[in-house]
Amino acid sequence: MIVEERIYRVRNGCIGRYLQLVRDEGLAIQQPILGHLLGYFTTEIGTLSQVVHWWAYPDLEERRRRRQQLADDPRWQAFVPRLSELIEQAENRILLPTGFSPLRQLPAAHAAQPDSSKE
Repeated sequence: MIVEERIYRVRNGCIGRYLQLVRDEGLAIQQPILGHLLGYFTTEIGTLSQVVHWWAYPDLEERRRRRQQLADDPRWQAFVPRLSELIEQAENRILLPTGFSPLRQLPAAHAAQPDSSKE
């Protein structure tokens, strides 16, 4: 399993709008395609106005396939410019859980979700 950590620095004063867009529209598009959302966070100490979210995938190829499916989705293509205008900086990391990490394995229900583009 891998975890993709996405870190966005949101424009000052826009975090509420960003979170509302994600909550009300974005996740309904993302979650069925990307699969297993581990968490969505905001920062309280350190660099402020940051949003961090973690997505789990069985491997890099599955991540690539799902990210491409999301990028190709017309709903996502229409949504992303509204979200992007609120983001100042973006950073992605691929995290590899250690052998002793509680997150080292995906639950079976999330590891092999059907490809909704084939339906």
